[in-house]
Amino acid sequence: MFVLRPNLLPLSLPYPKGTSILPYPTRRLPHLQTLPKILCSRKRTGKQRYPSEKKKLKLKHKEALTDVKDKFDGIWRLSKLAVSVQNDPGKDFLGVSDGLLQEIAKAIKFPVASMLPPEVFSIIRKSFDARKMLKEAKFVYTVDMDVRELINLEPRTRDFISDLEPRVGLIEHMPLERVSGDIISIIQDCKKVEGERSLKEGGVNGYSCNAGTDKYTGSRKPKIAVVGSGPSGLFASLVLAELGADVTLIERGQPVEQRGRDIGALMVRRVLELESNFCFGEGGAGTWSDGKLVTRIGRNSDSVLAVMKTLVHFGAPGNILIDGKPHLGTDRLVPLLRNFRQNLQGQGKTLPPQVSIKFGTRVDDLMIEDGHVVGVKVSDSRDKQKLDCHKLGFDAVILAVGHSARDIYHMLLSHDIELIPKDFAVGLRIEHPQELINSVQYSSLGTEVYRGRGKIPVADYKVASYVSREDRKTPSRSGSTSRSCYSFCMCPGGQVVPTSTDPSELCINGMSFSRRASKWANAALVVTVSTQDFNSLDFHGPLAGIDFQREFERRAAVMGGGDFVVPVQTVTDFLDGKFPVTSLPPSSYRLGVKAAKLHELFPMHITDALRHSVSVFDKELPGFISNEALLHGVETRTSSPVQIPRSSDTYESLSLKGLYPVGEGAGYAGGIVSAAVDGMHAGFAVAKRFGLFLDGIESVLGKAQGAGFAKY
Repeated sequence: MFVLRPNLLPLSLPYPKGTSILPYPTRRLPHLQTLPKILCSRKRTGKQRYPSEKKKLKLKHKEALTDVKDKFDGIWRLSKLAVSVQNDPGKDFLGVSDGLLQEIAKAIKFPVASMLPPEVFSIIRKSFDARKMLKEAKFVYTVDMDVRELINLEPRTRDFISDLEPRVGLIEHMPLERVSGDIISIIQDCKKVEGERSLKEGGVNGYSCNAGTDKYTGSRKPKIAVVGSGPSGLFASLVLAELGADVTLIERGQPVEQRGRDIGALMVRRVLELESNFCFGEGGAGTWSDGKLVTRIGRNSDSVLAVMKTLVHFGAPGNILIDGKPHLGTDRLVPLLRNFRQNLQGQGKTLPPQVSIKFGTRVDDLMIEDGHVVGVKVSDSRDKQKLDCHKLGFDAVILAVGHSARDIYHMLLSHDIELIPKDFAVGLRIEHPQELINSVQYSSLGTEVYRGRGKIPVADYKVASYVSREDRKTPSRSGSTSRSCYSFCMCPGGQVVPTSTDPSELCINGMSFSRRASKWANAALVVTVSTQDFNSLDFHGPLAGIDFQREFERRAAVMGGGDFVVPVQTVTDFLDGKFPVTSLPPSSYRLGVKAAKLHELFPMHITDALRHSVSVFDKELPGFISNEALLHGVETRTSSPVQIPRSSDTYESLSLKGLYPVGEGAGYAGGIVSAAVDGMHAGFAVAKRFGLFLDGIESVLGKAQGAGFAKY
């Protein structure tokens, strides 16, 4: 049994049992009899739903079917409008096509689609559904209909609107259109409202802290350090600067222009800059990745919409607000980050923020007095000996580092700041020819992809299985009874890249450009690991997960022979447990690959879970097991190996006053969007602490949801 999410945007269901997608025979493996069972964790439906789920669903139905007070006012939202591929202009078209008007006319039962004025319809979401259970692939739309404007332009629609009734998930009435802007406009609106309220209450300009011992009366702005310029650090800096704080953004790496040159030196001359690479530098690790903007914290939430619209404000294409699976790609992230930086430095079109940005500056230590952070000690990141250390005083420090900043974790531990080991996942990155994945997912439509320039999206996949070890003949030393195996950071039309931060260690990731035009598709296949796995290798304590990561990164480096050469093995050889004797299929990895016994890299229980899951995935994606499929080692940095406990309300560390751990490195996000949301909420929390923001962020954007680690 399995959980499969094939190429469906944004919602998918498992294929029916026994469905055959392509005429490829499923490979039968002799060792499957000794492997763990795969348990089903499908979405619960009907009688299988929990009572709480039934109650929630019943309430949703009741709310949706409540009598509409005024059908001729507000917005009607039409969902699941399916347009066939031949009747749609394609994935890059975001307007209202004739094919879409036909489906809208059917939904409101209006007889002549050509009479409907396209300008009254706004596309909210456009997805591509290529599930095999459908007769044909379709583009699926969600559309908002402005009723007043519709009747004004086409009065004959009035009777049809009068007969319109809400239908859950298909037709919904919204009395008032909710318009949320980017974070800059949201803050400007809040400042305007607070200014008016302050005047009414007889307040004065300045800073007035309502909590704690700090008192700001306008003599100076609160000085805030933000450590790390990934998504969480950038959005925290933006919020605080817009609200009037004196912000200093400290980044150990380089701005994207220099960072690109440093990455080029690694890819051409094998020269690794320890502080400027695929992990460290402006934008964080996500800059040189696929640039996925999918998230598990609520695509339509006010917080996520604010982040997405802010990205558009700084240069992201508007289609990320509509696309069912939005992504940017490195080529679009680089200029976006440049615009973001210029805005923070007060060089943007709207000017205000004046953030001091210190690139190439490493935080070596915290300055602490009476249990409160009072500053940081920094040095030039090129100075490995840390001989020229400077002290910088601050009122608070937002720690927004990524999950590869291992020296920061050691520094925190030296101050007895609580760190909790966190589960994450490790595994291998699998690469197939993109044409194979297109064919598997789209069948005959696969030829319409044209390396990202065709009508339909480059095919991707998302697969997962749950492995139980209750009947294992040889229990693992870790004592683990079950674990998940899933695809992570799938990069269609991408390439495999090195993400090492130490020459003696080797780890990899995937990246894509915006068009996803490469001839390869890659994804990590990873297995969850926990403290039991760490302890089984004699790694203990808060940083046991980091030691666990390093162990397998060093093993991979030895297997590859050094110089960032990656050890690889075909999927068929990995499953059979044999060393390759034939030539290897080509790889997108540019620094070279070497045939190796990857089935001996991990402990046997992890290898078994990977083997069994690959076999399950092949039943749903025939051709997944292929002589052209190549496994690369090793993928270890799927999420932070630790979590830094903090207050859920103030975002302040529970161990040290004035320290605010946020984002992926702190264990509170998984991906670009969730990290940005976390940093944004933390920025408001710190602003409230120093009296720069009177209300809670919940009054503006709602309460933030925890992200855990992303499985995408």
